[in-house]
Amino acid sequence: MVKISNLIDFFEKNNTKFLEEWYHNIRLESNDIYKDEIKEIGLLMYQLVQKTLANSISKNELKEFAHKVAKKRVESNQNIGDFVYNVNYGRSLIINQVFSAEVTRNELQLAIERINVTFDHFCYFVVRKYTLLKEQQIEEKNLLINQSHKDKLSLLGQMSSSFVHEFRNPLTAVIGFVKLLKTDNPTLKYIDIIERELDQLKFRITQFLHTSKNEGAQEKRKEILTVQLLLEDIIKFLYPSIVDIDVNVSTNYAKDAFIIANENEIKQVFLNILMNSIDAINKKEKPREITVETILDKQNVLINITNNGPLIPDDTREVIFEPFYTTKELGTGIGLFVCRKIIEKHNGIISCISNEEKTTFSIQLPVLRKETPPLD
Repeated sequence: MVKISNLIDFFEKNNTKFLEEWYHNIRLESNDIYKDEIKEIGLLMYQLVQKTLANSISKNELKEFAHKVAKKRVESNQNIGDFVYNVNYGRSLIINQVFSAEVTRNELQLAIERINVTFDHFCYFVVRKYTLLKEQQIEEKNLLINQSHKDKLSLLGQMSSSFVHEFRNPLTAVIGFVKLLKTDNPTLKYIDIIERELDQLKFRITQFLHTSKNEGAQEKRKEILTVQLLLEDIIKFLYPSIVDIDVNVSTNYAKDAFIIANENEIKQVFLNILMNSIDAINKKEKPREITVETILDKQNVLINITNNGPLIPDDTREVIFEPFYTTKELGTGIGLFVCRKIIEKHNGIISCISNEEKTTFSIQLPVLRKETPPLD
């Protein structure tokens, strides 16, 4: 084995010079809570290098030191890139010291190999532990956020129950009497508008119910439905709003697109997205356009609802399906959240893409296939 005792003595004599040069050239933030300990950490690393040259350091000792450093980097909330820079700068200084020492070529080669292996392992152990600790922090924050959402939904559930109890009975009575008036007086002026607005109000109440609904509750009955007929019903229902702002609605339906779903829930999704599309282009100059198309394959049916309204920014699209997020002045922030809940309950996927020319909401649902078991 090549002996490098002269090099070890050389490092012992030059540690002060090394630390001063290293400390004055590293990247150190003023808000680093451990900045006063940086010199001490540098000295310990220097001593580890001396042990490396003497071949008297264990992997566990290096890992233990690295984990302590990683923990402090996380606690100080500093950029791990700065740490890597500082370590590699220290490596460069140490290797330069090796070249200035009076050692043989074999000693030089062995010393550089040992130093590089030690620094490589040290960086790996620190960055790996730092990453694990950061991931743990993020997970804890996500749990806190999720719990906050659950608390909000629980509170909303209590509010909804009280609201529905106090409001639904008189609303049902009003809707019933309006239907009687319409039957007795089919030509009565404004009766269709009153009926439509009451249906809209009923729809909003249903949204709150879906938001606060217990996931463990018994699911509503599902049936075989034709996607085209569902969409045609919703477009017909929204016809007054479509005419009011002069929207050109074009459709392109795939034939024989059948799904197994709860009709009211799926209609609620289509209604919500189409209403949002109408709202999005309401203030836009003509032409105002909405396109509804369905694309069928062996496994799924894709429903695309597109409008030529304004761009939805990327940061908004990332949270658009989250509860209580809204860009509308008087929005509740639950409409698209409810849509996502319903689609996911039906084993589907809902997404949104947007650019300067158009915005598309896409809904993917499993289609009814020949091997699909019949409904009970």
